[in-house]
Amino acid sequence: MTNAVTLRNSLLLAPLLGVTGSLVNALSWGLMLLTVVVAYAVAMRGLRPRLTESLRLPASVVLAATFTGCADLALQLHSLPLHHSLGFYPGLIGLQCVVLEMNGFFIHDTLRHRLRLLGLPACLLLFLGAVRELLGSGSLGNHWGWLAGSIDDCGALWIWVTAASPHLLALTPGSFILLGLLIAARQAWARRARPDRLDKESDYP
Repeated sequence: MTNAVTLRNSLLLAPLLGVTGSLVNALSWGLMLLTVVVAYAVAMRGLRPRLTESLRLPASVVLAATFTGCADLALQLHSLPLHHSLGFYPGLIGLQCVVLEMNGFFIHDTLRHRLRLLGLPACLLLFLGAVRELLGSGSLGNHWGWLAGSIDDCGALWIWVTAASPHLLALTPGSFILLGLLIAARQAWARRARPDRLDKESDYP
């Protein structure tokens, strides 16, 4: 894994743990990320050839902050409860755009590679949001009306009684536990699928 990929993944870790308390929050942040990244890529594509290398970073910061601020204001006007629920995490989208730009994501990577790098975190985002809400609150799709700009809480699928659910998984510490279990399961699956190769790699210091 390269340093660029490591940096991108580490920046996604904070929202991955912070906004996945419910499926609605995860879906909303994912849609904001997709909207801002696409708008930034289109605008920067026309602006990049006119910039010198020394002006590329300041222009990237200004453009990313502008699109992120517009998306945050649009969310606030559309659904204030959803805006409060996401907290400061939408602001991290601008930082993600700058990191992607400076690591050549919009220049060197192919479209297929871009879709894979954005698609995998998006799937993990939705998966964690659904699992944490399902196990932590006993529901799925709670506050679904926020996406339509409504404050009505109807429409959630209640699986079991809330008192019987492990509330820790709905909190941020629970996301660390769940993500750790997923990583451990992936490592166990990889070791079972390719035991010879992993054993050889473990022999190196």
